[in-house]
Amino acid sequence: MNSEEEFYDAETGETLLSEFTLYKSYLVQMCTRKTLPAEMISRHNFSVWSILKKCIGMELSKIAMPVVFNEPLSFLQRISEYMEHTNLIHKACSLSDSIDRMQVVAAFAVSAVASQWERTGKPFNPLLGETYELTREDEGYRLISEQVSHHPPISAFHAQSLKQEFEFHGSIYPKLKFWGKSVEAEPKGIMTLELLKHKEVYTWTNPMCCVHNIILGKLWIEQYGTVEIVNHRTGDKCVLNFKPCGMFGKELHKVEGHIQDKSKKKRRVIYGKWTECMYSMDPKVYEAYKKSDKKTGGDSKKLKPVSEYSLFSEESDEMPEVQETVTVIPGSALLWRILPRPADSAQMYNFTSFAMTLNELEPGMERLLAPTDCRLRPDIRAMENGDMDSSSTEKERLEEKQRASRRERSVDEEEWSTSWFQLGTNPHTGAEDWLYTGGYFDRNYTDCPSIY
Repeated sequence: MNSEEEFYDAETGETLLSEFTLYKSYLVQMCTRKTLPAEMISRHNFSVWSILKKCIGMELSKIAMPVVFNEPLSFLQRISEYMEHTNLIHKACSLSDSIDRMQVVAAFAVSAVASQWERTGKPFNPLLGETYELTREDEGYRLISEQVSHHPPISAFHAQSLKQEFEFHGSIYPKLKFWGKSVEAEPKGIMTLELLKHKEVYTWTNPMCCVHNIILGKLWIEQYGTVEIVNHRTGDKCVLNFKPCGMFGKELHKVEGHIQDKSKKKRRVIYGKWTECMYSMDPKVYEAYKKSDKKTGGDSKKLKPVSEYSLFSEESDEMPEVQETVTVIPGSALLWRILPRPADSAQMYNFTSFAMTLNELEPGMERLLAPTDCRLRPDIRAMENGDMDSSSTEKERLEEKQRASRRERSVDEEEWSTSWFQLGTNPHTGAEDWLYTGGYFDRNYTDCPSIY
């Protein structure tokens, strides 16, 4: 069957050739929404302390949180935000030199986490079997993701170029821990990017993310840790250091690193901020600049110390001063710059323009999407529309439906069966991974579970 020509009704299994035109129209018109139907509800009158005070040091995936602390997206939709800067993958595909490709892939890896800046709302936990598809003909790709496990929560995704230029996939095991005043998110799982024309495979893991002042004060986010990107064909490697805030807050949002070839010779230096932009330059020029900068004293501006973090202090972790402009070193080449956010982003969960479109449901799409798609979740839809009471009621109903299904499977000694991904071994890393089995875009959803 040609997946570009035939579709199936999710309920009847009937072929819908007549709806191909509708689907193509949807692809052309999609991602036009500039705002959400309703502004976010203020969280000032809600206290999370009564829920979290017994959870210090615990993993939070099993803790039920009020919907007011959510944002109206599923975690599967949040994952799809990795694709916001797909133009960087297309750029990497077009380059002939492997080092040039690596530095653009590094910029893509940084850009993939940039949307988290000021996004302090928690995405909805996906239900077991939940899916999300995103097709962007204008950007030349399509993506499918599925919640393949509930305990522990595991989300798998697979994106592919419409012109067979690349594949990008991974499975994510998010670990959330509460440390008294902050929540730390460890996005376990390996990202794999395949540039098919060059027969290259790149792998990396994402940095740690921490949301400060969960209990008191202004919420702020930092990302930190070492990200190592490996080109498995050439042996080239990029090491990126996402810097923690530090005592004076001087390092907040900064990313610095280098690219080395298989002989471990440094070929390029990478620097910038994950909230703003990334640059590349020659290592010798970079070192000379750093030496000169030290002699002249560098930035003489006095910075106010950031109070040491204390888990149980009654004071908040003060957000350090941030100068969002990166100092551009002469001879640098711009790799990536973040897109400006919509004017009303602060009232819309700090969404990017890309995020604004992810839950959009055009007329007629219901007949084309899998019945498990996030866009059809009533609790998320209600929250997006500003109906928090309905959102909370629906969230509780869906969670109870999921628990009842789990009890039924236990009685029948029946194992859960995934629809589009299968547990296997990543051929490039040898690590356990959830791999796409294909077939989703054939549009035959008759065997999809009823989860809503």
